[in-house]
Amino acid sequence: MSRSHSLLRDLLKAVRWHRRLLAGLSAAAAVYFALAAVSPDPPPTVAVLAAARDLPGGVVPTSGDLRTLHLPAGALPTGVLRPGADLAKRVLASPVRSGEPLTDARFLSPNTPGPGLGAYPLRLDDADIVALLRVGDRIDLYAATSTGADSAALLADGVRVIALPDTRASPTTGALVVIAASPDTIAHLAQATTNTRLTLALTGPPTSS
Repeated sequence: MSRSHSLLRDLLKAVRWHRRLLAGLSAAAAVYFALAAVSPDPPPTVAVLAAARDLPGGVVPTSGDLRTLHLPAGALPTGVLRPGADLAKRVLASPVRSGEPLTDARFLSPNTPGPGLGAYPLRLDDADIVALLRVGDRIDLYAATSTGADSAALLADGVRVIALPDTRASPTTGALVVIAASPDTIAHLAQATTNTRLTLALTGPPTSS
C-alpha cells in the first residue's frame, strides 16, 4: 500500500510540475504576442545599388561588381542609384568600398572635361602627394629639372582633377591622375612626361585652360 501511495504522490507531483511549465509557457507566449501586437511595423526599405567588392576609380562597373542593398527609406543618400540604372557608360571617379551604396556623385558626368577640354591621364611619381587630392581639385603642374640652379617650369595652371583611378599607387610606381585640360596643354604635358619629372601644387580657379 505504501508503494502505491508513493507512486501516486510522484504522479501528482509530475502533473503539478508540468502544469506549472505549461502555465509559464502560456504566460510567456501571451507577453510575446501582446508586445508584437503593439510594436510598430519595421520601416519600409528601398532597393539600391551597392558595390559588391572594392572597386578602383576609372572603371565602368559590370553586373558582377554590383549587388542590391535594402536601406530604410529615410536613410537614403542623395542621388543614390536604383537597380536597373544604366551604368554602361558610367565611369567611377574614385575608388569605392565593398558594400558602399552608389550615388551619382561617384561617377564622372558625361561632359566631365568641359567644352573644348580633353581628359588626360597623367602618372605622377609622388604617390603621397596624389593621395592628398580629391576629384574636383585644381592643380598646377610643373616640370622639375635635374639641377638645383633652374626653377621648375610651369606646364599647366589650375587644371581640374576629374578622376583618381589608381588604387595600386606606390612610391615606386607613382599614382595616376586624370585631368581636364585644353588640347595645347595636353600636348605640352605629353611631351614633358617623356623626359622630365612632373610635380604639382594645389591651387585655386584656373587663369587659363
